Amino acid sequence: MSFLIFVAWGMTPILVASRNGIVEMVEKILQLFPMAIYDTDNNSNIVLKAVENRQSHIYDFLLNSSLLLDREVSFHAVDHDWNNALHLAGKLIGDRHLQHIPTSMLQMQWEVKWYQYVQNSLPPHFVVQKNRDEPSCTPDEIFQIQHQKLEYESKQWLNSTSNSCSFIAALIATVAFASSASVPGGVKQDTGEPVFENHQAFSIFAMASLVALCCSVISLLIFLSIFISKDQDKDFTTNLPRNFLFGLTSLFISMAAMLTCFCSGNFLMLKGQLKYAAILVYALTGLLMAYFVLKHFPLFIDLLKATFLKVPERIYKEYL
Repeated sequence: MSFLIFVAWGMTPILVASRNGIVEMVEKILQLFPMAIYDTDNNSNIVLKAVENRQSHIYDFLLNSSLLLDREVSFHAVDHDWNNALHLAGKLIGDRHLQHIPTSMLQMQWEVKWYQYVQNSLPPHFVVQKNRDEPSCTPDEIFQIQHQKLEYESKQWLNSTSNSCSFIAALIATVAFASSASVPGGVKQDTGEPVFENHQAFSIFAMASLVALCCSVISLLIFLSIFISKDQDKDFTTNLPRNFLFGLTSLFISMAAMLTCFCSGNFLMLKGQLKYAAILVYALTGLLMAYFVLKHFPLFIDLLKATFLKVPERIYKEYL
């Protein structure tokens, strides 16, 4: 039904496939009907449809495909408003796509990465070409104008999150320093050595307190560096997301180390049957912490992919 509607509007099958990110269909059509590369809808060809709808796999396939009869014509095309592929990459994608990206910072990061990816695949003079909008704009001007609100929201989200994480990191650093300075069970009067130095739990306590202190301080410094950053557009592809990712990782490690430090230190203080009861409490606390981490793990994975993948993730229409 939807296919017939698209055809009625003037969109041929290859344009529909490009718009919806169906790489297999695009490849098969080009194999059987190479002339389909010249199909257009309001002068918008298969390349412009892929860029406009953020179908990175389609664009990457066309960029490296040997099936195109005329690569230059396909990638240098402009639509009825004289928008080239870089103009369309600079336009803010609709809310139906953005609402499926969890945070405004990730949204801004994907937008910047997509724009830079398309820009690097096109000739340099595309950057200075103007469309026939009122007023006419270059791709850079379109990107700056349409992403002002999203950039502001990204900065607000990043500063708010960094502020909360900095508070937690400072709290953990304070507790970790106090723990590392105190010795469970005290020390021997004659030698000054810890009373429990031969216990395995004491070794775990000493290492965990050191890891918690170091990682929390590192995390605190990283989040402070985010506060004083210039927040330029290019920072959303490298510096800001990478720093935030490292800071978040250090914070999670310090939280786990702090919990381990407390459990091992407390275990040394207990005697007899209380030790076995305490193990159940430690296990329950560990499970709750694991639940918290797993609940937020998808966001962490999204941040990893957004930071280290060169090409933005493919958008599937069935999820929209």
